[in-house]
Amino acid sequence: MTPAEAAALEAGLQARFGVLELAPMTVDEVDAVVAIENAVYSHPWTRGNFLDSLYSGYQAYTLRDGQGSLLGYFLVMQAVDEAHLLNISVAQAHQHQGLGRLLLWRAGIVARQLGMQRMLLEVRESNGHAFKVYQRYGFTEIGRRKNYYPAVNNAREGAIVMSLPL
Repeated sequence: MTPAEAAALEAGLQARFGVLELAPMTVDEVDAVVAIENAVYSHPWTRGNFLDSLYSGYQAYTLRDGQGSLLGYFLVMQAVDEAHLLNISVAQAHQHQGLGRLLLWRAGIVARQLGMQRMLLEVRESNGHAFKVYQRYGFTEIGRRKNYYPAVNNAREGAIVMSLPL
């Protein structure tokens, strides 16, 4: 996404949601984040996963609308000169409106400010919608991880590894 495309996207979203505020995630927000996580994922992160990420110093941010409602969040881990997008989610009621692309843009800004050269992520092989969103955003597939994610009935599901130059 170009800066002009991002500005247009953000302007459209602000017309719909009011002022959008991206701020570092706090411990006090974790329960609200977990509520979204539980609503949108079959195998969600736990409260402990989020707290561990915060205590480890990962870049964790929330996106709120003008009324203070939590719209989404992302977490990025730094590894030398790479940013690993660990989690990105949009509240179920607000999906398919462009907020995910805005969160990706903002995660990239955070990573670039930290001097990261590229961003990596994994996406479930069965999550075709997210894979297409990441592709349209500019991520490319660079590999696969077998049995990476937990699945139903104690099975495992593979992950597609994707990369985006920053």
